[in-house]
Amino acid sequence: MLIYVVMFFQSLLASGTHIVAKTVVSDIDPTTLTLLRSGLAGIILYCISAVRRKPLKVDREDRGMFLLLSFLGIPINQFLFLTGLELSKPTNAALFYGATPALVLLLSVLMKKEKRSLLRLAGVIVAFTGILVVVFEHGLELGSESLLGDMLLLGAVVAWTFYTVLGKDMVTKYGPVHATSVTMVWGMGMFLPVGLVSALTFDYSGLTLTDVGGIVYLAVGTSIITYLLWYYALGKLAPSKVAIFANTQPVFTMVLAWLFLGEILTPWFLLGAGITLGGVILTEIG
Repeated sequence: MLIYVVMFFQSLLASGTHIVAKTVVSDIDPTTLTLLRSGLAGIILYCISAVRRKPLKVDREDRGMFLLLSFLGIPINQFLFLTGLELSKPTNAALFYGATPALVLLLSVLMKKEKRSLLRLAGVIVAFTGILVVVFEHGLELGSESLLGDMLLLGAVVAWTFYTVLGKDMVTKYGPVHATSVTMVWGMGMFLPVGLVSALTFDYSGLTLTDVGGIVYLAVGTSIITYLLWYYALGKLAPSKVAIFANTQPVFTMVLAWLFLGEILTPWFLLGAGITLGGVILTEIG
């Protein structure tokens, strides 16, 4: 039961990412923001590792996998997400990330990390149907201006899918804290040559307290806490059962928009939320 509470809390934190990131990326370019976000998260996780007296080392045979996970997590997933969100909108991002469970289940079956389950597949389809009900009520922006952004967001989702499935074995072996710390610090190091020039030339004088708070939220709330909880869940459940909770994020995002932005929760939203929750339950039973 605890694991499901953890995953709902993880989804709630992650849901705020779409709103916060869209706000901050309007004032800070994606390259600089990616470095600030991953840099702050990497420094904190490195300090935590130092306090725990557990250096960020992995066995020689696992170095290649951790390099791949680090590359997928920061230079690909985070950078493409922020760049795509600058060009698109949170609703589109929510829809694409709602496809994560289906992609994770497909990849897990293809890599023979999970057995095929018709009930679990049905749950993924039902949950995604709920996402469509919620998202399409507000409409999607599919014009030429947002098309590139949507493609970048899709690339971020694919990277997150591989990060989830491939990271399962590393989490089992090293634990969620160590695995997350290694991928975050190494990933930040990989992005450093790309983001350093942009970060050093950026004019920070125009930043507001909202921007600073957003950076902290993206670094601590998303890059540390949600990553740790995600990998913690991967150590307890099959990848597809963890990924299905991504379908709750668009619902939570709409609720947060209702609370903080004054958006109205319509009957269509409540219907979609109920369908999504039903799909999550069906997947967990399967």
